[in-house]
Amino acid sequence: MILAVDTSLGTAVALIDVDGTVRAEAAASDPLGHAEVIGDLLERALVEAGEGEITHVVTGMGPGPFTGLRIGIAAARAFALARGVPVIPVPSHLAAALTVAAGDAGTPFAIVTDARRREVALTVFDGVDDDGIPRVSADTVLVRATEADAHLQGIRRIDVAEVSGVALARVGAMALRAGRRLGDDEPLYMRHPDAAAPTLPKRVGT
Repeated sequence: MILAVDTSLGTAVALIDVDGTVRAEAAASDPLGHAEVIGDLLERALVEAGEGEITHVVTGMGPGPFTGLRIGIAAARAFALARGVPVIPVPSHLAAALTVAAGDAGTPFAIVTDARRREVALTVFDGVDDDGIPRVSADTVLVRATEADAHLQGIRRIDVAEVSGVALARVGAMALRAGRRLGDDEPLYMRHPDAAAPTLPKRVGT
């Protein structure tokens, strides 16, 4: 089985067989309660999935807020480390684009997610590639919400409020079959955290 975890928007957990068959899915839409629910969702999904060996863990790499996104990535990496299995990093917008792209005739479209502070994160896609993976035609950018439509210049816009754990797992499975790596180990944070490391106090001369 393949386990997928994403906390780029809400919290999503899913397990699928390598052929894409869904074994279990659990999710919470609250964009702020990742730490409180991630453990329960993992436990629920594992129980629902039943017997089977987990061979890979897919983790959504964003775009997402700093704190929420790293909770899911840390949970996925910790689970994989404990089981001794590889982690497959996947940009979260690829999962959101999968259902749209699969039924699309190659017309460009944009996945748009709330980035808070009156901004949105958007990625432009153009159908699917030979491996069935949504094809990125313009990398993810952060723009003011009021300027998103002008930035897209008529490209079809699809606003997404949740990322499907099943879709994320299926994209990871496609990448695994194709021997491809879709993302690197660095999360795609929408912006750096506001908190800063304290500096040393100034020395006072005498």
